[in-house]
Amino acid sequence: MKNTALFLLLMVSSFTTAFAQEIDKTLPEFSFNELELAGQMHFLASDFLEGRRTGSRGNVIAGQYIAAQLRAFGYAPINGDSYLQPVPLMKTAAPSTGKLMVDDMGFTQMGDLLIMRGPEASVEGSVVFANYGWVDAETEHNDYEDINVRGKIVITRAGIPGDVSQAGVFKGVREKAKMAADAGAVAIFEMYSLPFPWGSFKGYLGSERMGLDSGSESATIPYGFVKVQDDFVGRLTKKKKGLKGSMASSGMLIERMSSFNVGGVLEGTDPELKDEYMIVTAHFDHVGVGKQGGGAFTEQDSIFNGARDNAFGTISLLASARAFAERPTRRPVIILAVTGEEMGLLGSQWYAENPLIPLEKTIFNFNTDGAGYDDITGISLIGANRTGIDPQVEAAASAFGKKVINDPAPEQGLFDRSDNVSFAAKGVPALSFSPGITGFSDELFKYYHQVTDNPETINMAYLKEYCQAFTLAARLIANRDTRPYWVDGDKYREAGDKLYGVKK
Repeated sequence: MKNTALFLLLMVSSFTTAFAQEIDKTLPEFSFNELELAGQMHFLASDFLEGRRTGSRGNVIAGQYIAAQLRAFGYAPINGDSYLQPVPLMKTAAPSTGKLMVDDMGFTQMGDLLIMRGPEASVEGSVVFANYGWVDAETEHNDYEDINVRGKIVITRAGIPGDVSQAGVFKGVREKAKMAADAGAVAIFEMYSLPFPWGSFKGYLGSERMGLDSGSESATIPYGFVKVQDDFVGRLTKKKKGLKGSMASSGMLIERMSSFNVGGVLEGTDPELKDEYMIVTAHFDHVGVGKQGGGAFTEQDSIFNGARDNAFGTISLLASARAFAERPTRRPVIILAVTGEEMGLLGSQWYAENPLIPLEKTIFNFNTDGAGYDDITGISLIGANRTGIDPQVEAAASAFGKKVINDPAPEQGLFDRSDNVSFAAKGVPALSFSPGITGFSDELFKYYHQVTDNPETINMAYLKEYCQAFTLAARLIANRDTRPYWVDGDKYREAGDKLYGVKK
């Protein structure tokens, strides 16, 4: 058994070495200029762009700069005659004032009450308990089936039946208000039960938030969480008709706005592969200035420049775009810089739901993003051994003297935290190519979402080598004889089979 394993290891090693030896050293990526890349870094992560927060002036300037570069490289506009794809957004904040009365118990907004969504309201009525307040037609579960909540204020447990974890709670956040409204309730509040501080929870969900604008409000009745005593459910269920109560809210604050993705298309050289597009992505937004940034800042430095996250990736994206324009790949390439990643992967989600090139013609997503680096001898592959492209990444890294660090910090679930997951969820094979990290180290946290993440702290030699390895890896994948695809058993394989019409 040991001999067999050794033989396979040698075969893989020999293949990778042979692959690396076949690489054409006259490709443009072998001549990248460190000073040019450093110049882009000093612009994109400059104070002038004010942290590139989604929808801000700096974000718009960065996007227009990327569009100008794609135009100069000769890419076709991705959206008719435009390099921009508008992304409609809705900025929201919790109501500034609110209260809830249940019998003789009073709760106030941002004290032991967090009204998150819903219109301005002032109502009086019975307060009733509806278990989880959950309706699921598939399992025939309906917490409103045997209870009349019409015109009443509903109190529920947090989460959903069978799942009171963070994931279950946030699933409830997305769907419970509509279920309660459909049952006739005038407001709904979940009893807070997550195992981390109530204050942190209020700060996270009670602050300004941004999401895609679906064209309708996120809740038609007041919705939120309430922090209660252990005997609360007992008191509430003592009387079948519930307890006397009332609630009031100044209403969720709503501002509609927009941002945009930036993209261009370059045709490939192989006519037989003209309908197999590879989409190469990076997000160009960051978190802004001052309180927007979420981290420590001072009067002297309040700009979260985002040099590592993600000017680093944006520059890599542009470097690859230029190299492909000079020496095209066999398959056509979509270059897409996405907005709103820091707000919840909004730009990539919008594109995946509204693709400008059909997703069934998009055979791979090669994304670049990262929190920074603590090992400049390597690059990180987030999603290793899942789509069959590992030999190409190994060969590209090796060509520039770098090792490949497969899926560092697995406990962080990094694959599902960047824009690649927007494509993976639709079935498109995807991964993230990231700067070299050994884990979530002190070196990473020194700069991650901090005002210290500015161009002066970047190792420009490593930036060049990273851009080179990224570009070559993307080229080798785009030039493969066979399409990348999810391995058997991958959690996104089923979505891929559905997208591409693969029969089982």
